[in-house]
Amino acid sequence: MEEIIQLILKGIATGFILSIMIGPVFFILLETSIQKGVKAAVSLNLGVLLSDIIYILFALLFYSQVEELSEGDDNSVLMLVGGTLFVFYGIYYFFFKKVSDFSPNKGIIVQSEGKFKRYSLLTLKGFLLNFANPMVIFYWFSVLTLGGQDLEGENELQQLLLYVVFILTTFFSIDLLKIIGAKKLRPLVTKRVLKGLNRFIGIVFVSFGAVLI
Repeated sequence: MEEIIQLILKGIATGFILSIMIGPVFFILLETSIQKGVKAAVSLNLGVLLSDIIYILFALLFYSQVEELSEGDDNSVLMLVGGTLFVFYGIYYFFFKKVSDFSPNKGIIVQSEGKFKRYSLLTLKGFLLNFANPMVIFYWFSVLTLGGQDLEGENELQQLLLYVVFILTTFFSIDLLKIIGAKKLRPLVTKRVLKGLNRFIGIVFVSFGAVLI
């Protein structure tokens, strides 16, 4: 029982550390929460969570292959493809992303009959953004390696899954706090500020993509 408690605490601590690491998706979450509200940002974050789960399954099922990939030449190909996608997305945000029908009190006006479609597209957007980042599978591989170091016995896989569940739960919970906190800033936000935020996000994505390339 003591080992399980230690594993849970380790998962919570790891999830907290991962949640305070600022990546490109962090800024998209803030922008979505400010402009479209908490439900929209949560929809986006669900897509990110889904892609994380898929990457975790890849890392678990193809553990040895991921280890070889992280050290092999194919790593460079993944970095190039992912980096290029981030650069193009950053260019779109900097030059072409528009802010329309924004109210500091209500955000962007969303027609009720189109909400399900919009939220579904936001989930897909979050999934693709996170999935396009090849670094994600490598850091999950590192996390799983860290979590599996002290595991022993026949239930090693179950213990590792428990560790991952508490990481994801902590990670998602803190993201919710970020989303709610960002919405609180909405009364202070103007269309000019949002345009500046879009350009800043564009710079972050282009820079991130350039580093990957």
